[in-house]
Amino acid sequence: MGKQVLGISGSPIKNSNTDRLIKAVLARTGCDTEFIKLSQINVRPCIGCKRCVTDNICKVEDDFPALSLKIQNARAIVIGAYTPYGQIDGFTKALLERFWSLRHVNQSLAMELVNYEHMELLDQIIVPGNLPCLSCGKGDQCSQSGVSLMYGREAKTFDYGYFRVEDQSKIWDRAIDLGRTIERRLSA
Repeated sequence: MGKQVLGISGSPIKNSNTDRLIKAVLARTGCDTEFIKLSQINVRPCIGCKRCVTDNICKVEDDFPALSLKIQNARAIVIGAYTPYGQIDGFTKALLERFWSLRHVNQSLAMELVNYEHMELLDQIIVPGNLPCLSCGKGDQCSQSGVSLMYGREAKTFDYGYFRVEDQSKIWDRAIDLGRTIERRLSA
């Protein structure tokens, strides 16, 4: 039957807060799961060719067709995005654009998930992240440091710790609750 719950991370950072939070949600669903990191596969943006209109199959030659089958067979999808510059990352945006190919002839995305291609949004969890300057290696020597831009000229990187998602108890608890909600919804 394939995987029931699919977790997809747009974060390019190895073992990122986003990855770990998605995996925590998946672990609490009680279902078969699969985790996919978009930075490790090739999913290009939609090129607007409209060759998918007649059969709901995207014709762009990359890894999306295989991922599309997993998405269509999933009973639930957990998507986590990375937000550099306060915007959704390119990997996740490309994936969401490609959902367009699944909506024509027979509405391939049959799940009932919030007006986005017939999906229902169960929750949206925003995780305070980390400035790249805290881990880039340049630290206080960087003239473009986000630490000094955000906290003032005198701010030093060692004054601001790395925020692990596991240490953000309210957010971590919401992720666990989301996994349980998915389990309940899929059991109904």
